[in-house]
Amino acid sequence: MPKAYNDTRISIEILSNLGPLGNNAYILRPSNNGPATIVDVPEGSEATITSLAGLPVERIIVTHSHADHWNGFETMRDYTAAPVFAGSEETNLEQSRDVQTLQHAEEFLVGDATVKVIHTPGHTPGSICLHTGGALLTGDTLFPGGPGHSRSPESLQQEIESITSKLYTLTDQTIVLPGHGNTTTIGQSKAEYEIFANREHDEELHGDVLWLET
Repeated sequence: MPKAYNDTRISIEILSNLGPLGNNAYILRPSNNGPATIVDVPEGSEATITSLAGLPVERIIVTHSHADHWNGFETMRDYTAAPVFAGSEETNLEQSRDVQTLQHAEEFLVGDATVKVIHTPGHTPGSICLHTGGALLTGDTLFPGGPGHSRSPESLQQEIESITSKLYTLTDQTIVLPGHGNTTTIGQSKAEYEIFANREHDEELHGDVLWLET
């Protein structure tokens, strides 16, 4: 499968267009050939298992609670008993799955690579992004062209605050790896947001927002 990112410590493999909503899943592989970390388990996770080709899994991380990011969980459970994690502020998680929590700014290792957890509420209360090296896995917080779907004007503003104060502080070259669709960069997203921010918007704006078109 194609690599979405790699450096001397880690490579990130993308499994794209999985399930009816075209989800992405990611395999974080350490360069020392140690166990992998899986990010998101949508329907169609058989493709992730095939790509793992027997490689042990250290942990499964799901970026938020929406079902399309979890619908392959039982399939992945048939492959590995590795612990599953989600953001500490997340709601509507299935209790029977014994989901462990990740705190904002918490760090963990994938081999020799450090991965940092970033709490980005807005799309859901406990949405998280994961930053390692020059890559940022954003779940449904940030896509090419705009933020993830928001259910109210308040949640849109919360999501924008998460993006601008926590993600746009990263280098412009950082590759954005979202939960659906194609990749972008922080620099490209910042440039698009500036156009959005310089327009006036209805105070009830929310839903599917695009920086260049809304």
